[in-house]
Amino acid sequence: MEWLERTQLLVGEEGLAKLQNAKVLIVGLGGVGAYAAEQICRAGVGNLTIVDGDVVDTTNRNRQLPALISTTGKPKAEILKERFLDINPDLNLTVINAFLKDENMIELLEEPFDYVVDCIDTLAPKVYLIYHAMQRGYKVISSMGAGGKFDPMQVKVADISKTHNCNLARMLRKRLYKLGVRKGFKAIFSPELIDKSKVIIDEGQNKKSVVGTISYMPPVFGCHCAAALIKDILES
Repeated sequence: MEWLERTQLLVGEEGLAKLQNAKVLIVGLGGVGAYAAEQICRAGVGNLTIVDGDVVDTTNRNRQLPALISTTGKPKAEILKERFLDINPDLNLTVINAFLKDENMIELLEEPFDYVVDCIDTLAPKVYLIYHAMQRGYKVISSMGAGGKFDPMQVKVADISKTHNCNLARMLRKRLYKLGVRKGFKAIFSPELIDKSKVIIDEGQNKKSVVGTISYMPPVFGCHCAAALIKDILES
């Protein structure tokens, strides 16, 4: 395919074939996930399943790929479907416009995937996806928190057991330890310390927090997800 000529020049014919044959699941299409998914699509990965039940909100526009004035209120998964097929009309693309719950997550993971890219920012489904993906022998790449981070040079790829100075990674490790998982999947994280004055704590029932986020950090995390995935595919 002409549009992949430069990719083939870099990775070779065999490498491009590996990318085109790979089957990848990407869950979460927010600030990190949408950029990860697009770079994976543009690299020539031929089989993608993308999952997200959220719609574009006005507050997404400072950092999220599908977020425009014209797309406000529209499903992120459907926006990206149109975009990805406009990049690669031969893409074998499955779109799930839904938030994954325990039952339908198990059902989804019955599909034969080579890789699972986790870009979920809510802890419980994140733990559930990683655990059950690993139980099925799928390779997992998981993004930790980009919020509150400012320096792109500090973003790293490491086994989850090596992550530090990341609150989401800490909570994830704690929950996975209880399930017997201490290592074995790649995490994208930054050890940069967060200025707590840049975090708003909502003391409501769910005690959610709003963390300041700069435009370029979620894309940097997403590109690291894609790079780790593509490197692994090419080396397999």
